Amino acid sequence: MTAPDTTAPASDATSPDRLTLVDGSGYIFRAYHSLPPMTRPDGTPVNAVYGVTTMLMKLLADMDAEHVAVIFDKGRRTFRNDLHPDYKGHRPDAPEDLVPQFPVIREAVRAFNVACVEMEGFEADDLIATYARQAREKGIAVTVVSSDKDLMQLVGDGVALLDPMKNRPIGPDEVREKFGVGPDKVVDVQALAGDASDNVPGVPGIGVKTAAQLITEYGDLDTLLARAGEIKQPKRRQNLTDFADQARLSRDLVTLRDDVDVPAPLDGFGRKAPEGDALRAFLMDNGFKSLLAKVEGTLIPTPGEDQGAAPDPLAEARAAEAAYTLVQDAETLRAWVAEAQAAGVMAIDTETDALSAMRAGLVGISLAVAPGRACYIPLGHRAAADSGQLDLDGGGGGGTIDPGEAPRQLPLDTCVAGLRDLLRDPGVLKVGHNIKYDLHILARVGLEVTPVDDTMVLSYVLDGTGQGPGGHGLDDLARRHFEHTMIPFKAVCGSGKAQITFDRVPLDQALTYAAEDADYTLRLHRLLKPRLLDERMVAVYETLDRPLVPLLTTMEQAGVKVDPLVLRALSRTFAQRIADLEAEVHRLAGHPFNIGSPKQLATVLFDEMGLESGRKSAKTGAKSTGADVLEDLAAQGHDLPARVLDWRQFAKLKSTYTDALVEDINPDTGRVHTTFGLTGTSTGRLSSNDPNLQNIPIRTEEGRRIRGAFVAEPGHRLISADYSQIELRLVAHVADIKALKDAFHHGADIHAITASRMFGAPVEGMDPMLRRRAKAINFGIIYGISAFGLARQLSIPRGEAQAFIDAYFKEFPEILTYMEATKAEARQHGFVRTLFGRKCWTPGITDKNPNMKGLAERAAINAPIQGGAADIIKRAMIRLPSALTEAGLSARLLLQVHDELILEAPEAEAERTAEVARHVMAGAAALSVPLVVDTGVAPTWADAH
Repeated sequence: MTAPDTTAPASDATSPDRLTLVDGSGYIFRAYHSLPPMTRPDGTPVNAVYGVTTMLMKLLADMDAEHVAVIFDKGRRTFRNDLHPDYKGHRPDAPEDLVPQFPVIREAVRAFNVACVEMEGFEADDLIATYARQAREKGIAVTVVSSDKDLMQLVGDGVALLDPMKNRPIGPDEVREKFGVGPDKVVDVQALAGDASDNVPGVPGIGVKTAAQLITEYGDLDTLLARAGEIKQPKRRQNLTDFADQARLSRDLVTLRDDVDVPAPLDGFGRKAPEGDALRAFLMDNGFKSLLAKVEGTLIPTPGEDQGAAPDPLAEARAAEAAYTLVQDAETLRAWVAEAQAAGVMAIDTETDALSAMRAGLVGISLAVAPGRACYIPLGHRAAADSGQLDLDGGGGGGTIDPGEAPRQLPLDTCVAGLRDLLRDPGVLKVGHNIKYDLHILARVGLEVTPVDDTMVLSYVLDGTGQGPGGHGLDDLARRHFEHTMIPFKAVCGSGKAQITFDRVPLDQALTYAAEDADYTLRLHRLLKPRLLDERMVAVYETLDRPLVPLLTTMEQAGVKVDPLVLRALSRTFAQRIADLEAEVHRLAGHPFNIGSPKQLATVLFDEMGLESGRKSAKTGAKSTGADVLEDLAAQGHDLPARVLDWRQFAKLKSTYTDALVEDINPDTGRVHTTFGLTGTSTGRLSSNDPNLQNIPIRTEEGRRIRGAFVAEPGHRLISADYSQIELRLVAHVADIKALKDAFHHGADIHAITASRMFGAPVEGMDPMLRRRAKAINFGIIYGISAFGLARQLSIPRGEAQAFIDAYFKEFPEILTYMEATKAEARQHGFVRTLFGRKCWTPGITDKNPNMKGLAERAAINAPIQGGAADIIKRAMIRLPSALTEAGLSARLLLQVHDELILEAPEAEAERTAEVARHVMAGAAALSVPLVVDTGVAPTWADAH
């Protein structure tokens, strides 16, 4: 491929700004293998045609390029076969039922009025490379819609790739993740590693990883081959010498031609609206009635439709009147399925008999296909017992049932069969509010749901935790955006001792309550989704948070194995330690008292023992016995407060972890299943609840012993992959601190380097106390630590602590510049952004109360760092499953604990799994400092960490 002409003139006034080139052949095979067999009325197979058509519809609806073309392979033989007769020679023939679909797929492209290009003797990739070069020389930005690794050599200099199945952009970072080098060196790596699928020979014994190392070290293939005699490994040296010509041949095979005399001009790719009659005829001929319903009024106007201004989504969502329907027979269900397919977007919600997603039973499903247009499908309702007395306002259909009457509802298997194809139809978007819960419930009855959107996550991405009153619950959002009060749960199920489960709610009341949830979920989606583009949050939602929804669902379903015997033994040990400490505290006090009572403890400490504390509880005005007060008293040498702190620690470990975790073990799986929250933090970090597995203490020996109860299944191992000092690395990157960046690049002890620069002490033989002080400041700076806080942490006078902080800023002035700039950004906008564009809101940044303002300023300083770290590990999590699959590994991701991922793998695959995890995590972001990942493999979490 020729080098780009960097002196080419910019685009003239009539040139297009953006060009989309679609790898049509890649579309075909992805569509064929992802969809079940389908035939049109004349018996012609059309599953690949249907898949390509839906993908093309989505592409045209989403993209903003002025020019577009779909590029296909013309035939199997190309100029590369003249170079190497066996090139792609062992590839099997196309499946028999796919062959007749090839010409129909070309018809589909033309029916959408999109340019369709192919050429004998060249692959689609060569045509794409040529058009990309031509466009680049005219100053036109190019997006190549494909995930083909061979096209990654084109990335950069105005050319980007987009994976259409994962909706994931592929830039230089993703190329480095795949090949270990940048796009400009991909050809050299491929030439060395070869490609068995295409019969590209490469050099024996050299894979992609080794090839990347060699090219990185020697610069390019020619230099490497010329200096092959320098290679230390005898076998590798001999192979590079013996197979040098084979490597050069392989380079010729994998290099894309960008000088093809293409059959159609670039300026003929202008985007045109489809001819309505032609597109309708194509869709009808192939039996794609549901697709026709989607394009009517969008890609093509409905005949006779008034093409006025686009409706206001808020006004439309508010104005729609509710019309809810009970679905109690198969025919009505089929009608709703057809309506959902025609709509292309639907909301779904489940009703259950319990709150736990892993233990709840399915009671019913609600669907919404338009604002106000929703239904409820009852499945698990029982006789109403005495619950018919509850009164509801609101519309809806269905008759009230008398107490004791068995409700009429669909059999579960009939409902599952009726919904299965709809819920996995790639052309129908399923929207839920906290849809992760619904995915759990539906999966247990055999229903897969894809693709999905989540209005709770949408709201969080747009408004964070600092915008508007309330949270991101459906009730809060309906009230905030639509001034609508949702039916409260207690209105249908009661409260207190009289509360019933949802399966005992009469159907008329269940209908109104359940259908309203789906209805307002859809209304929210219509309101919130367009804001992503307007507020520049598409990338955060589509590449960071939305892909995590199904991934976290899978992780929650997997759970983690916990050994109850270990936990019970620890509980007994902790109980004895608590008893011993209680006796010791009573001895020191001179009498028994309730250690858990703040009032009684305050009496002992401040009245009887005469200890001094100026702090009082904000709530009661009584003298505080909080941990900070007890720590101060203990630091002054008082034994009783120190023993009370120990007592509290053991009591918490026992009640919160060793006792509770045994009760949290799911009897069906033998594992503990946490619930990960995507919307609970201001920085984008995930939370963990029911139980919280992110707060198990690791700084104490007792906390580490609790992690020892988390074990792998027999024959398996746990893998811990943990980012090393990621937040300090982000500080060095975002604040551009040269000294710290140099230290990270050289793998130096960052705390010793900091101490050396601050205190003038040599790194070798450094006093551990100096290093400890530097470490406290390094980490404290991230959280905006004050002189008072540092003084408490290091047990030094406040003046000395302030001197340390002043010395730090003098030695690293870049960090102070970053802090001031970040606070100014927060004051101007009300939020700060992470490296990846996430908004972290900073309420209180302009508060007149100096304490509130200071708190907000410290949060603003920390948010881009902690939020950036959260985004990076999310990127790694999203990429990891496909990387494991590509490596032929069966490991599964179990937990995310801040900067650490926990996986479980068969023992024979454990080390390789750790290697893949380390590679993916290290490549999750391109920083000016290296990302380092520590991995461990062991039978327990404690030993792996």
